[in-house]
Amino acid sequence: MRNLRNFNSKTSRPSLFRLPCKPLLAVSSTSVENGILYDFGRETFGYLDFSEMRGEGKVLIYYGESKEEALGTEHCETMDILSVQDGKVTDLALRTVHPLTNDCYMMESSKAFRYVYVVCDEQISVGKVSMQYEYMPETYRGSFQCDNDLLNRIWEIGAYTMHLTTREFFIDGIKRDRWVWSGDAIQSYLMNYYLFFDSETVKRTIWQLRGKDPVTSHINTIMDYTFYWFLSVYDYYMYTGDEKFVKQLYPRMKSLMEYVLGRTDSDGMVQGMTGDWVFVDWADGYLDKKGQLAFEQVLFCKSLETMVLCARLAGEMQDARGYEKLSSSLRKKLEPAFWSEDAKALVHNRIGGKQSTSVTRYANMFAVFYDYLSEEKQQLIKQSVLLNNSILKITTPYMRFYELEALCAMGEQEQVMEEMLAYWGGMLKEGATSFWEKYNPDEKGAEHLAMYGRPYGKSLCHAWGASPIYLLGKYYLGVKPVKPGYEEYAVTPALGGLKWMKGSVPVPGGKITVYMDRKTIRLKADKGKGYLYVAAKKLPKASVGEFQKVAEGKYRLWIDTNQEVTVHY
Repeated sequence: MRNLRNFNSKTSRPSLFRLPCKPLLAVSSTSVENGILYDFGRETFGYLDFSEMRGEGKVLIYYGESKEEALGTEHCETMDILSVQDGKVTDLALRTVHPLTNDCYMMESSKAFRYVYVVCDEQISVGKVSMQYEYMPETYRGSFQCDNDLLNRIWEIGAYTMHLTTREFFIDGIKRDRWVWSGDAIQSYLMNYYLFFDSETVKRTIWQLRGKDPVTSHINTIMDYTFYWFLSVYDYYMYTGDEKFVKQLYPRMKSLMEYVLGRTDSDGMVQGMTGDWVFVDWADGYLDKKGQLAFEQVLFCKSLETMVLCARLAGEMQDARGYEKLSSSLRKKLEPAFWSEDAKALVHNRIGGKQSTSVTRYANMFAVFYDYLSEEKQQLIKQSVLLNNSILKITTPYMRFYELEALCAMGEQEQVMEEMLAYWGGMLKEGATSFWEKYNPDEKGAEHLAMYGRPYGKSLCHAWGASPIYLLGKYYLGVKPVKPGYEEYAVTPALGGLKWMKGSVPVPGGKITVYMDRKTIRLKADKGKGYLYVAAKKLPKASVGEFQKVAEGKYRLWIDTNQEVTVHY
């Protein structure tokens, strides 16, 4: 594949670039009324091929991520119409002639589908329908296996979902938008760090989202998406240690933050202004977006803290001091402004300086894993919000990502395991071959396919649906960087109710491999050094080194060897 960075000559133009393709055949074809329904076995992406066409007339092509969509000819999201004369397609804008034969036509436009319904005029016949599957060449450097077959399947489908939505950039979904959205992208980056560790696509996507100066709107016009953009730079640096990229990007970070600071209120907080989309989540039910949202202030505060770090890396110490003053000031205001003793949680928003009585999960779960509240208040939030079914439920994988992360951060891996198996397993029981934009277990049948007021508007292959890749890597295998680029790491494995698990997490220049059952842990790290943390009733024994007790029932072992270390606990 041509390097995505080398568009530097007349013969290497961006307009000529295409990802590689490989041929795929349908797994079945079935006559349905006036046409033939082709099933390619699972969600896929690419270009249809037609060969051995005869006659003249029209060929109607209906694409579907589901059988219902492909056969729903009045409402399917994508379709094509071909004009055929003497067995040859005449719509030059819609096709290219296959180089090996003059009667095989590959569609010019790529589509997302599992099913394709082809309806021909009576005078038309088609000998064969196949496809060219288009893909981004990636190496699966991360892995996960365990004793639970459903969880193994969830990991595999998550990895496939990530691969489908990894293209020149990390896109949201392959059917509908096919666009780079910052809220989707930050989750793709995190999943990528536990699957491909493709830092080049991360950098391309971050640059693409930022665009050029001057700044005239929030990223994707969405306030929270601007903050996710800042946070994604922090994550990138922690996982890769790539200081050079941060220095290159810093001027764009500074000008974007200047735009944000120019839109703060008298409290130094952000509110939605004219032209802003305050998104938060696709919420079932009323979600107030007015006034000072606690959720937005938490993201804003973390973005200012990110600016402190990046300014220091760029050698802009005066900037760093300014951002530190702003972040410290805002963080001190968060609890007095939004904490409710009655609710034992952060309230959703304030209007005119007055707290609302509404409590949602969003600000509370972010405040937990950013460690913005005391341990006591985090535990209160766990009971009053995260484990409280009376609080507005989250039905998108997008925010389930953060909800489950907050629970994992508080040691609730068994609870999260049940949630993963039920939620993502629920999609698999509905026939999913990639994970969806949204899943509400209360919906039935074709209700699962509808969104945006359209019967087939929902994306059934959405990047943010693949979050188990991240959760299993970071909170079950337990691997995360402590210093940039895994110069130092922490491994805190947790079975979460499993009998055994094994897997690998990619790191710069190598990988960290973990095996755990109920009595044994084996760890091997190709690069870096760090602590292995183990919860046990008594002091564990290691093949190399000695454990230290850090709290009641908690121990750690320093590992600075690339040999496999075996622990009995």
